[in-house]
Amino acid sequence: MRAFLHRLGTYLLLSTIAIAMLLPLIWLVSTAFKSPTEDIFQFPPQLIPAQPTVENFAKVWQTNPFGRYLFNSILVAALTVSLNLLFCSLAAYPLARLDFAGKNAIFTLIVSTILIPFQIVMIPLYILTVQLGLRNSYLGLIFPAIASAFGIFLLRQAFQGVPKELEEAARMDGCSEVGIWWHVMLPSIRPALVTLAIFVFIGSWSDFLWPLLILDRPEYYTLPLGVAKLAGAFSLDWRLIAAGSVISIAPILLFFAIMQRYIVPTEVGSGVKG
Repeated sequence: MRAFLHRLGTYLLLSTIAIAMLLPLIWLVSTAFKSPTEDIFQFPPQLIPAQPTVENFAKVWQTNPFGRYLFNSILVAALTVSLNLLFCSLAAYPLARLDFAGKNAIFTLIVSTILIPFQIVMIPLYILTVQLGLRNSYLGLIFPAIASAFGIFLLRQAFQGVPKELEEAARMDGCSEVGIWWHVMLPSIRPALVTLAIFVFIGSWSDFLWPLLILDRPEYYTLPLGVAKLAGAFSLDWRLIAAGSVISIAPILLFFAIMQRYIVPTEVGSGVKG
């Protein structure tokens, strides 16, 4: 009985926290579908619109180039995720599986950069980006995020969990180090790759500060900048701002829903069992 009450209390506490965290999102979606005649600031809030409408989404899409913003965000996020998976895995593999002088010192130095806030390196990065002629370009948007210390750390830990027998068997078959990395190691750490992809995608999609610094041409704006511009244009109509925000966050939820099924343990050791 005591164990049941303990589980019940735990579930009630977690459910309360989950509802509290979801309420702002529910209110945002509800506001986006409300008609102009409904009061969005009434208390208690009406979470289910009395007269739901999609006119807010249509007006936002017609009066602002949200299609262009969406394309820019998808392109930048896709490139950022792809380059992160490539460069982080290439850096993590030798740090995890090869022996060379200074390996631990290099890894410690890389991980220590996680402690440095982006605001400290923001100005040097901006100067370097401008000097390279990458301002107002897609490459300039993804330049600071093509690799991350967190990604290297995550994939290094995943690589260390792969049985050495798989690596030795591939090497006996004449596979090169690059071939081992591509054909053996990467398939074995797929959950870690998917996890990193989700984190990088969310970070790239929701990034506001760096695009604000590096862009002044609207044709390169991403969705966060588009929503900020929308808030300036329709500061008195929160329904339109809510509609633009829903358009901005919907791809993140869709991406997570698609990718979460791949975050499962892989039986990397099954190939070495007798």
